[in-house]
Amino acid sequence: MLSRRDFLQMSMAAASIYGGSGFGNWARLAAQDRFDQDALLEFEKFGNVTLMHVTDIHAQLKPIYFREPSVNIGVGENRGKVPHITGEDFRIRYGIGGGTPLDYALTYDDFVAHAQAYGKVGGLDRVATVLDAIRADRPDALLLDGGDTWHGSMTCLKTQGQDMVNVMNALKPDAMTFHWEFTLGSERVQEIVQGLPFAALGQNIFDAEWDEPAELFKPYEFFERGGVKIAVIGQAFPYMPIANPGWMFPEYSFGIRDEHMQEMVDEVRAQGAELVVCLSHNGFDVDKKMAGIVKGIDVILSGHTHDALPEPVLVGQTHIIASGSNGKFVSRVDLDVRDGNMMGIRHKLIPIFSDLITPDQEVAKLIDAQRAPYLDELTHVVGQSDALLYRRGNFNGTWDDLICDALLSERDAEIALSPGVRWGPSILPGQDITREDIFNVTSMTYPNAYRTEMTGEFLKVVLEDVGDNLFNPDPYYQQGGDMVRVGGMGFKMDIAKPQGERISDMTLLSSGEPIDPSRSYVVAGWASVNEGTEGPPIWDVVESHIAKLGTVSDGARTPVEIVLPD
Repeated sequence: MLSRRDFLQMSMAAASIYGGSGFGNWARLAAQDRFDQDALLEFEKFGNVTLMHVTDIHAQLKPIYFREPSVNIGVGENRGKVPHITGEDFRIRYGIGGGTPLDYALTYDDFVAHAQAYGKVGGLDRVATVLDAIRADRPDALLLDGGDTWHGSMTCLKTQGQDMVNVMNALKPDAMTFHWEFTLGSERVQEIVQGLPFAALGQNIFDAEWDEPAELFKPYEFFERGGVKIAVIGQAFPYMPIANPGWMFPEYSFGIRDEHMQEMVDEVRAQGAELVVCLSHNGFDVDKKMAGIVKGIDVILSGHTHDALPEPVLVGQTHIIASGSNGKFVSRVDLDVRDGNMMGIRHKLIPIFSDLITPDQEVAKLIDAQRAPYLDELTHVVGQSDALLYRRGNFNGTWDDLICDALLSERDAEIALSPGVRWGPSILPGQDITREDIFNVTSMTYPNAYRTEMTGEFLKVVLEDVGDNLFNPDPYYQQGGDMVRVGGMGFKMDIAKPQGERISDMTLLSSGEPIDPSRSYVVAGWASVNEGTEGPPIWDVVESHIAKLGTVSDGARTPVEIVLPD
């Protein structure tokens, strides 16, 4: 771990981004030997309204390592535009110095070295400290949670989300919206929502039978802050029954419903709203398109795609804020609202460097209390990793490769399929792999690892469907996560081609032979959206595989050849 002075010296190159984005001038702070918690939180108060945004926490209560993606491909109008730039291109775009804390927080380059130097990120006790500091500066600041909160860890799964509900209640949000929460099942969601001390929002959550707004969820909530009447409109994940098992929440339908969103904007404006905020779980590209269609939204707080951007993106008159994931960042947004008009904005994406921020002691105790009944399981060491294990990007990460290897080995399969989900912390080389680590990348309410047969033709259909879901040029047809992860098979993918023509050169790795469209292959996978799927839970499959290996090495990657647009 670097000394504080080394941290200071390495921070100086990040000055340009902080000065231009409302972060404060890191070079000045470093020159004053002031890179500490106070310096990290320094912000010149602006305007009369402050919003605080967290999203996609995925039940990560404790500090973690989390690697940002190396591959994030934009298509159509979004090709080459943020957030679809990574690594050096990202640093150049925002003026980030290589080897700096921001380089570590926002890119993937030299991740292991940076992680060893700068330590873990996140931890909701540290997030609580940041929120308290902002509230001390602006007591009536609004805290808005973008969803994917009650999902993603062992304790969250075992308590049916109650651990996260308890801790988030202590952080005192003013409103939230939803996605993975619904996979707890509609009965459990109803039970939790009815007891929340804050607003549960989703203008696009409808009663499936009557096709009208669901009574349990408000479309919007009004707040009076800084003498300003603020309307916060919720936008839940639009594609729930496609990306997740619809049989778990049959009472509800979703969709983008941008026409209804426009009605809600017009409605709150007619009721005197001077500032309209959309708390969204659409994903960034969908938010950009919606911002170009729906008029009258001042700010969209974006979630779902886990993007962390140091500056807002302006679409028309709408500012879109992306606040990362896993408790790694908190966004502070200060607004100057006068006479019903937003006159200015100042934004700071605050990285939660766990070693720099003092934990809130009450929240830390609360977190430990949630974990205490499961501590033996959480800390049980299954093996060790000699490799960096990460998940995040359009194609396989090393965690995904390991999961696919486990499916191939433990389920005696020729080909493995693993969902293209974005959640899951990273493991550094030399770290123990605990049972908690395995649950952090596998925890869900439909975990069964199936074993079945699929023809080569059907496998191509699967890859083509998921590929179009990810790379359709129209963001409204991008309906889920990243590309399905594949083990035991290689393929070529031409991003620019239309659906049905993107996938070619499918090869069975065990023999090197081309995939035969007419032959049936033994396929193992997990996270099927089909009701009644049978098989052991994926975490047991992965644990058994790692226990047999003892030490996880940096194995061969699934050979996927990606052809990018010209």
